[in-house]
Amino acid sequence: MIAGPALSTTELPLKLFVRGKVRDTYELPDNQLLMVATDRLSAFDHVLPTGIPDRGKVLTQLSIFWFSQTHTFQENHLVSGMVPDLPAALRDHREELAGRFMIVRKAKRIDFECVVRGYLAGSAWTEYEESHTLAGEEMPPGLRQSEKLAYPIFSPATKAETGHDENITYAQLKKELGDELAQRLRDASLELYKHASEHAERRGIILADTKFEFGQIDDELVLIDEVLTPDSSRFWDALTYQVGTTPDSYDKQFVRDWLTRSGWDKESDPPALPPEIVAQTRERYLTAYQRLVGKPLFPKKPRNEK
Repeated sequence: MIAGPALSTTELPLKLFVRGKVRDTYELPDNQLLMVATDRLSAFDHVLPTGIPDRGKVLTQLSIFWFSQTHTFQENHLVSGMVPDLPAALRDHREELAGRFMIVRKAKRIDFECVVRGYLAGSAWTEYEESHTLAGEEMPPGLRQSEKLAYPIFSPATKAETGHDENITYAQLKKELGDELAQRLRDASLELYKHASEHAERRGIILADTKFEFGQIDDELVLIDEVLTPDSSRFWDALTYQVGTTPDSYDKQFVRDWLTRSGWDKESDPPALPPEIVAQTRERYLTAYQRLVGKPLFPKKPRNEK
């Protein structure tokens, strides 16, 4: 099965397009790709030896949910996530692929992360502490960690194949891509964030920040990769949120915190995750899905009445 720490690139009878830390992407006819989300988990630029069961399904199904929610105002690359649409060559792999794949249109990727921040957290908080700026923009004094910003800020970053992404200013993005494309990316990102944050708020979830990836098909700007998942977003529980703290989140920060406590030097091979950390991380991902979508990913089957 695909569930587990990794998926061999030789298991599917298709040409591998690219293998990422989490996803394996294969080439399909008609300028399409097959994106398969494994249960691999990366932290501190390492793929961990322990996977999180069903994590790939959460990432895939939540992305499909958001693509369907936003396609009326932002075009995306999704073609299908339905098993019957898989090519005949994958007939023997349907069960293991179910729920964790997307057939997508191939786009020319724009190699910048389009980050939108509505709250002062993560690297944004670090930047603010050092310089009272965010994405190079001067911010008011006296802001606290995790505080809601007066308005969402577009905070682009370079997209690194290895190592950390690097935050850049909007002016730098315009210099790299030109004024028109940079503005299209900013406007699209802010509109997506507004829609998603309002939806999440109705579900009792705070969307603190998120990152989008875009590509181009001809001259069309297309939302690609995953979208608004616990991997690409910082989701907080509105009931327990407190300014001045690091709020509990529905993402892999729980694993990062354990790795930090474990004494791992973050350079050598990472340690295996204990079963209780795996179980609790899995529960956080499933809870994020259920609260945002409004139904569980794996509904309980009704008991057969005698």
